[in-house]
Amino acid sequence: MDRSESKQLKILFIGAHPDDPEFAAGGVVALYSRLGHKVKCVSLTNGDAGHHEIGGIELARRRYQEAQEAAKVLGVAEYRIFDNHDGELEPSLNNRREVIRVIREFEPDLILCARPNDYHPDHRYSSLLVQDAAYMVTVPNILPLTPHLRVNPVIAYVDDDFQKPYPFAPDVVVDIDGVIDKKFDALHCHTSQVYEWLPYNERRLQEVPAGDGERREWLVRAYGHYFKDVADRHRQLLIQRYGVERGSQVQYAEAFEGCEYGTRLTGDLIVRLFPFL
Repeated sequence: MDRSESKQLKILFIGAHPDDPEFAAGGVVALYSRLGHKVKCVSLTNGDAGHHEIGGIELARRRYQEAQEAAKVLGVAEYRIFDNHDGELEPSLNNRREVIRVIREFEPDLILCARPNDYHPDHRYSSLLVQDAAYMVTVPNILPLTPHLRVNPVIAYVDDDFQKPYPFAPDVVVDIDGVIDKKFDALHCHTSQVYEWLPYNERRLQEVPAGDGERREWLVRAYGHYFKDVADRHRQLLIQRYGVERGSQVQYAEAFEGCEYGTRLTGDLIVRLFPFL
């Protein structure tokens, strides 16, 4: 893979559940798609535990369909879901091989994933699997029947607010005001999560309206502050990137931190890999 010759970027989001890409990076995914770049999303579990009333095959199939609908909204080329049980993801050798294979076959310029510091074990282990695959994707004798990569892709973590053992330190903060409706529309597809399971788990299920339009409005009120918080926490970086006037006015943002295990996210690569900045 020669980045100097490729005009179309390939962006690979590797998450743990079939809504992780939308929550963490739905804005930049929409921006990449708008510019004609190719985005692939991968969920390493099928999400079959994320509900209080249904589960197993019924929930897995439902969440698969929700993810495909969200992919259409965001312009995602492929949204692949692995058939591992939700809540049981392990950083095993077999799972590492699968992640290596996914990366090699797609040949991404940039991989997005969670940090290894997270409340959810699936998030932590999905991050660890990406890290463990990073160097190995370039080693010919690892999975020798799947051609190895000549360039180790850049890996970037998505934003979080966990402080221990060390806080998130963004290298890139992106204004997503222009595509925030796309992000909310994609989340709106995940009915089982944003209108059922998450409100139940947060003990506010009684707040969720019954009508589709009312739910979409509630979604903005219920979850929009998370994406506004990203902009507020990283305001100075927004000002540095966009200038005082625009950077001060950004309402919604997504942020990313380069991982040391892939190709280093240098200033030149930031410009190339985030062409909408």
